[in-house]
Amino acid sequence: GFCRNIVLNNPRRRNALSLSMLRALREDLLHDVKSKELRVIVISAEGPVFCSGHDLKELSSEDDVKHHSQVFEMCAEVMTLIQKLPVPVIAKVNGLATAAGCQLVASCDIAVASEKSQFATPGVNIGLFCSTPAVALGRSLPRKVALEMLFTGEPLSAHEALMHGLVSKVVPEEQLEEETMKISRRICESSKSVLALGKATFYRQITQDLDTAYRMTTQVMVDNLTLRDGQEGIEAFIQKRKPVWSH
Repeated sequence: GFCRNIVLNNPRRRNALSLSMLRALREDLLHDVKSKELRVIVISAEGPVFCSGHDLKELSSEDDVKHHSQVFEMCAEVMTLIQKLPVPVIAKVNGLATAAGCQLVASCDIAVASEKSQFATPGVNIGLFCSTPAVALGRSLPRKVALEMLFTGEPLSAHEALMHGLVSKVVPEEQLEEETMKISRRICESSKSVLALGKATFYRQITQDLDTAYRMTTQVMVDNLTLRDGQEGIEAFIQKRKPVWSH
């Protein structure tokens, strides 16, 4: 199995999520996603800014309301798509992630950041409150931390982001590649079909009350046992051998 690397590659525009960048990102995320070989997607970026969020030039009054709607709708589609994909998506952050760029990090399944990375939702400072980034932020951070970010625009350091759960790991910049690859390799050792079921179930149960969540996941575990890889894994464990996944 392999890892697909998606690199935001417009450092001159601080990797802004213009409509064309969002469309390209959606295309890259969806590309051959059903392939048996694809196991994990890593999103990284060129330059000192991971992603600066929306391209403000597209949000000036010269563009009409219809265009503005298009930009935000496409952005929401990409952010929710990440969680609907059957493979884990890792953000590999080395630099500043602001507004919709911060939303992108919050929307990934896992985020590994270098120590110099920072995270902010500074929209309030230019009169455009980060209401859509707040959806992802408010679902991965404690409410009061998210609201302080949203009200002040002040950035979180990498370590603060780790402490509050916006990222999974913080490492020195020179270890970022190695640490991300280590997680990718671990993911590649597992069964694709089992991971796909697990990821979809996780996001479904997280919004439900406890009883509903347990009812739903109880059924999923029964379904998991009917998967070929579910049986193979258990048999391999009992026979003390390495499983051979069919994915």
